[in-house]
Amino acid sequence: MVYHPNPTDARPIGELIRKYKATLLLSTPTFCSTYTRKCSPEEFASLRYVLVGAEKLREPVATAFHEKFGVDLLEGYGCTEMSPVVAVNAPDFDDGNQRQIGNKPGTVGHPVPGVAAKIVDPVTFEPLASNQEGLLLVKGSNRMLGYLNQPERTAEAFHDGWYITGDIALIDDEGFIRITDRLSRFSKIGGEMVPHIRIEEAIAAVLGDAPCVVTAVADDQRGERLVAMYVRPDLSPADLWQRLSETDLPRLWLPKRENFYPVDALPQLGTGKLDLRGVKTLAQKLTTAAAVLPPA
Repeated sequence: MVYHPNPTDARPIGELIRKYKATLLLSTPTFCSTYTRKCSPEEFASLRYVLVGAEKLREPVATAFHEKFGVDLLEGYGCTEMSPVVAVNAPDFDDGNQRQIGNKPGTVGHPVPGVAAKIVDPVTFEPLASNQEGLLLVKGSNRMLGYLNQPERTAEAFHDGWYITGDIALIDDEGFIRITDRLSRFSKIGGEMVPHIRIEEAIAAVLGDAPCVVTAVADDQRGERLVAMYVRPDLSPADLWQRLSETDLPRLWLPKRENFYPVDALPQLGTGKLDLRGVKTLAQKLTTAAAVLPPA
């Protein structure tokens, strides 16, 4: 096992992989996007498997990595309360006439052995059929016993022994889990629940592999106002808004033209995940700075 203390240090990581001929890399999509730009195919030549998690794997990132290094990014999913792995994509098994699909892009794979998953109605907790979106519940021998000295928080985290992930997902006919959003990543605008991830997917289709995020700030008239931030200086907010307005994105889901902001970087946690609290703070700063004050 080879470790490096800073996963953003692309060049030293590439050198370590080449030196020790590493075959497995554990990372995040954001870090892998950096490696695609800064590492050489020779440095990653020994890699056989690359597992990514902590954030949604977008198709442009996966495609760029595969085109440069010839390796598929295998997306997985987990949470601290499950110690931490819940599900992961795996290489397809192929033995002559026998073939088993282990990797389905756009999903986080099958639950790992010993872990069970189900989708329920977020309000009633009634089980839902396959391919129906709902709240993801999981359990297994790796499930936590509870939060230390926090019995009330522990009780809120479970339902009949299942851990409540807080993620909206579906399980398809082949047992693959597809994460579609988080309960906390919706905005209620005009009485309708608007999912941030769906808007991010539409923006990503325009941007390619450039990072983006959607959040919301308070709005006196509608309760909340959508704000989009992205890292691509060559595309103006007006152009991005125009291209999104030509898609089939519902009009209510489209942030206003003045609420698109190009930024140098998006706030991140040390794990490579987006710092959603930092994202919201940045959005509040940007919208406050852009506000036009009435004349004195």
